[in-house]
Amino acid sequence: MRKTLLVGALASLTLTCLAPAAFAKNELSGVATVGIDVPAATKAAVARLYPGAKGVKWEKEDGNYEAGLTHNGKELSLVIDAKGNVLETETTIAVSALPAPVQAYVTKHHAGKKIKEAAEIVDAKGKKTYEAQVGGKDLIFDEKGTPIK
Repeated sequence: MRKTLLVGALASLTLTCLAPAAFAKNELSGVATVGIDVPAATKAAVARLYPGAKGVKWEKEDGNYEAGLTHNGKELSLVIDAKGNVLETETTIAVSALPAPVQAYVTKHHAGKKIKEAAEIVDAKGKKTYEAQVGGKDLIFDEKGTPIK
């Protein structure tokens, strides 16, 4: 019994001491970033563009940083470089908001399958594309609904 209590106490003490090192607090939004050191300029970009954003989660993406968040009830993700430049914004949209040619393409080329999720993607130059998740794959379309990938 003593051995069990001692092991439990040691485990609790270890977690208490190590937890702060494992989670770095994001001073700008009050969210925890797990295992990544997000540059201040990158965090500042999110705080400036989306004040009051909820549930910001950070990930590394090809040398940049991806911030997943909810703002004004919309789910979005941003790819931002270390200097705070937004490289891409992906906003979840209703499937019905996709251009009609996207829906027609899916109906014709993926018969019997439905679009599970849809998103509008805007790159740093303002170029807009659409993403439709069908059968576990992400299909990409240009602004007019022509398939790209």
